[in-house]
Amino acid sequence: MAAAQIILASRSPRRAELLRQIGVDFEQIDVEIDETPLADEAPQAYVLRLARQKVVAARRAQGQQLELPVLAADTAVIVDGQILGKPVDRADGIAMLQRLSARSHLVLSGVALADARGEQAMLSQSRVTFRALALSEIEAYWETGEPLDKAGAYGIQGLAALFITELQGSYSGVMGLPLHETGELLRQAALPLLGNNNSNG
Repeated sequence: MAAAQIILASRSPRRAELLRQIGVDFEQIDVEIDETPLADEAPQAYVLRLARQKVVAARRAQGQQLELPVLAADTAVIVDGQILGKPVDRADGIAMLQRLSARSHLVLSGVALADARGEQAMLSQSRVTFRALALSEIEAYWETGEPLDKAGAYGIQGLAALFITELQGSYSGVMGLPLHETGELLRQAALPLLGNNNSNG
């Protein structure tokens, strides 16, 4: 097994899958932070703050020893300016999906990377459009268990693909780890991608 290049501060199997997709070897650790939005906090600031806080929590768990760069991300679904996090229960999840039915919404993903040189963060913004959903469809989807741990109560990479008529932006960003922005941060940290160090000189 290849040595880890970074620490991924997330237990998300989707983020792990996306990192593997671009050939990054990593060590995955779990971090817990308070994800409550601050008063009057803009959604863009919210996802960037949480990504940064996850990095800080991971560094603290590592005893501040930055032997490896730490990567973290946070994703939120935004409807009418309101942040939709993960559903707390069935009623919450069904209500979220009803709000998403027959309209477009924003998906924001903040990604942060800390190494010995400091911390950088980037934002990905996408627009997703759902077709009209019948209540029976929503209830059946909830019963699959897929919406439980996902912002906005759906996973674009799973059964919810049946609901989506249009995506403008980053598919990987909607999944939870925008690969373009992640790649930029890794490149800036001089981590090898595509089999080289991406240096120009």
